[in-house]
Amino acid sequence: MSDPFDRILGQPKVRDFLRAAIASGNVGQSYLFTGQAGSNKTTAAYAFAQAILCAHGGCGDCETCERILRRRHPDVRYFEPGGVDGYLAEQVREIVGDVNMAPVQAKRKVYLLDRADRLGASAANAFLKTLEEPPEHVVLLLLARTREGVLPTIVSRCQVVPFRQIPESVAAGMVAQNSGVQPDQARYALAACNGSIDRAIEFARSKDRFLFRRRVFEVLEALALADDLDILEYAAELLEKSKAPLDLVRRGLDADLEESREFMAASAIRQIEARNKRALSKRTKEAFYEITALARSWLRDVLMIAGGTADLVVNDDRTQALESVALRADEARVVCALAAVREADTAIRYNVSPETCFDVLLLQIREELYGSHSARGVEI
Repeated sequence: MSDPFDRILGQPKVRDFLRAAIASGNVGQSYLFTGQAGSNKTTAAYAFAQAILCAHGGCGDCETCERILRRRHPDVRYFEPGGVDGYLAEQVREIVGDVNMAPVQAKRKVYLLDRADRLGASAANAFLKTLEEPPEHVVLLLLARTREGVLPTIVSRCQVVPFRQIPESVAAGMVAQNSGVQPDQARYALAACNGSIDRAIEFARSKDRFLFRRRVFEVLEALALADDLDILEYAAELLEKSKAPLDLVRRGLDADLEESREFMAASAIRQIEARNKRALSKRTKEAFYEITALARSWLRDVLMIAGGTADLVVNDDRTQALESVALRADEARVVCALAAVREADTAIRYNVSPETCFDVLLLQIREELYGSHSARGVEI
C-alpha cells in the first residue's frame, strides 16, 4: 500500500491531523485549508479525498485512489474562480445544485473550492446554507492563502487547517528527492511552476519540459534584436509548445469517459464530461502560466544582477545571457517588464485569447527592456 498522505510534503502537522480524522472516523463536512502558494494545500486536499472515498481509508493503490490521484474521479469536484473578480454566481448555483445529487461511483462526494478568499459577499451568501448544512454524503474542502482573506461567515462554518510556508531551499530538496534530479534542476522546476512542489516534481521528471524552459529563455534573450514579426512568430511557437503535454491529458480523460459509458447513466456521463472540460481548461491555463512563470523568473534574475545581488540568481545556467541583458536594461526597466508579466497573468485569468496575451507580453518585455528597436532579429 502507498499512503496518499505521504505526498503532503513539508506539512507533518497537517498529515497527522488528517490521518487522525480518518483513523477515528471523525471526518467533518467543511474544512478550510490556509497557506501560501507552494504549501501543498491542493495535494493535501486530494490525498484527503482519497482517504475519504477509498474503502480502505486511502490505500493509494485501488481504482478509486488512482482515479482521484489522476484528477479523474467523478465524485471529486474541483472549482476555482470563474471570473477575475472571483467566483461567479452561476458557479455557486452549480455547486449548490450539485451537492444534492447522489454520488456517481463512491458513497460520498468531495468538493474542492480553490481560492475561497475570492468568494465575494453575494456568492458566499448563496453558499452559506450549503456550507452550514451539507448533505451527509458531501465533504467540502475550501482552499485559501490566508484565513483573514476569507469572509468570517465562511471561516466560522469550517474547521481551519493551517499550512506552514515551506522555505525555498527545503522545497527544492523535496522536489529533488521525489523526482531524482539535481538540486539546481529542482530550483529551475520550482521557478517554472510558481513554487508549486507537486507540479515542480512533474516538471522535473520531464526532459521535454526542460527543453521548453530552455526555448522560452532563448526567445527572451533574442528580444533585443527581434522585430514585430519575429515576436509574433516566437509567441506562436511558445504557445504551441506549451500545449504539447495537454494531448496526453486529453487522451486520458477521453479514455476514462469511454470506460464509464458502459455502466453509467446519461446524467452521470454529462457530469463527467463537464468535469473533464473543467479539468482540461485548468491544465491549459497551467500551461500558459508556465510561460509567464518562466518569464518572471528570468526577469527577476536580470533584476538581481542589475541590482548587484547576482548570488540570488535562480537560473544560473543562463548567467552569461542574463548578464548581457542586465548591462542594457536598468532596474527600473526590469521592474516595468515584470509588471507586464503580471498583466499577462491577469489577461489569462480574464480568458483573453492566449495568442493576444503572449504577443503583447513579448512586445512589452522588449519595449520595456530595450525601448525602440531597429534591426530585424537573427534566427535562433
